[in-house]
Amino acid sequence: MPIDPYVLLLLATVGLAALLPARGAAADVASGASTAAIAFLFFLYGARLSTREAVEGLRHWRLHLTVLACTFVVFPVLGLAARGLVPVLLTHPLYQGLLFLTLVPSTVQSSIAFTSMARGNVPAAICAGSFSSLVGIVATPLLAAALLGSGTGGFSADSLVEIVLQLLVPFLAGQLLRRWIGGFVTRHKKVLGLVDRGSILLVVYTAFSEGMVQGIWHQVSPVRLGGLLAVEAVLLAVMLALTWYGGKAMGFGREDRIALQFAGSKKSLASGLPMASVLFGAHASLAVLPLMLFHQMQLMVCAVIAKRRSRDPRGGETSDSPLPTEPAHATAATGPTGR
Repeated sequence: MPIDPYVLLLLATVGLAALLPARGAAADVASGASTAAIAFLFFLYGARLSTREAVEGLRHWRLHLTVLACTFVVFPVLGLAARGLVPVLLTHPLYQGLLFLTLVPSTVQSSIAFTSMARGNVPAAICAGSFSSLVGIVATPLLAAALLGSGTGGFSADSLVEIVLQLLVPFLAGQLLRRWIGGFVTRHKKVLGLVDRGSILLVVYTAFSEGMVQGIWHQVSPVRLGGLLAVEAVLLAVMLALTWYGGKAMGFGREDRIALQFAGSKKSLASGLPMASVLFGAHASLAVLPLMLFHQMQLMVCAVIAKRRSRDPRGGETSDSPLPTEPAHATAATGPTGR
């Protein structure tokens, strides 16, 4: 279960912000660059989303609605239930970050990769992840306003305008220009992938620099971090079980259940980090910590599940377990990483 190299870069960026936080004029420059990076990220998201594939994917609407329900209904309900763990296991700021984690859309790249490895319904995973990202641009800020309240610094008309300008407008611009730039984006997807990952690193550096300047990290102790990891492990296990057994109860076949499990139990670091920067402002550093930890946890666990699902007999149903047992003759395989 290797650590995602990108997570190591994120941790290194956090370390850099702890040692050399941006202050004064440098902080203003970093904040402006971060705002531009967020807009560019969502422009690329819009340019990458194939409208034709999304429309074709609507034919499998039951699966997509189930993924959306898991992402934006079941996850938030579990997040609200975790309120009872404050202050026993979690501090209030960490709980706010955990609740925000439950409001973030599902992943796209890693859900597709794991679904493919497990021999699931890859087109459904593509559409489900894309729909989740699209809905999340609107749903995540609205849910944050309703459930987090003052934890996001208030949700005024100015906040709504800022979200529209930084997230929705660039995304729609990317969709509108996809006809002319879609080929360029496809041909240079590796280079642009490095650009958008670099943009996220800039967002993380800016957020954690602000946290360091304000001394926000004095609120977190190793014991609290351990409690947070335990809560997130339970959260992930519950969602993996619900998506697997729930898919069976709804009559989905093996391939669809695999797509549902991977798309419905995961959260997007790439979408969540920029959104947290907009919603939480100076308090974004603690808000994104639960998401960063959950991201690595979900990659490690889902890599194990995908590897073992890939060894299921062809033409037959999988073991009726959210995490199948490994056959004695199984050989090791290298799993993908993703966001």
